[in-house]
Amino acid sequence: MAKSSNKFTIRDICFIALITAACVVGRTAFQFIPNVQPITAIFILVSFNKGFLRSFLIVLLTIFTTNIYMGMGPWTLTQVFSYTVIIIVSCGFSQMPWFAQHQLPQLIFALFTGYLFGFLTACGDTIIYGIRAFWPYYVQGIYFDTLHGVGNLLFYALLRPFIPRLLLRFWPNQY
Repeated sequence: MAKSSNKFTIRDICFIALITAACVVGRTAFQFIPNVQPITAIFILVSFNKGFLRSFLIVLLTIFTTNIYMGMGPWTLTQVFSYTVIIIVSCGFSQMPWFAQHQLPQLIFALFTGYLFGFLTACGDTIIYGIRAFWPYYVQGIYFDTLHGVGNLLFYALLRPFIPRLLLRFWPNQY
């Protein structure tokens, strides 16, 4: 889990665009399964390897691009907020050697992010839409949070062997 500088190169811009395109295709391809898409796993893997700023740009571009197709609305703000918190937590965990060296805590974290995303989104929704009963609203979505978490776990397990190697090979940390 490497650190990266805040300086951007043409290579950075190209890879941010390519990873965003992969996220857009992945989210669009799996839209028929509620809350199951590879973007959360990709966001986590990129944040582990490239830090907050690059991950945040990928989150913004992915959410705004896919919501142009799937529907833009106030929920876009809660999605960006929720994914931002997830990549902040991911960046924090990436600094812990025990976490970076073992796959099991990473898989558990990937599963947990489905519930974290749902909780944060529900918090934002209650504010935006003026929902007074937070807990009943949140509990109704736990089934979808479970789908999101299990999807994250599966996609993380599938992508973990490949994405860090691709990032290291084609998007090295030397500038």
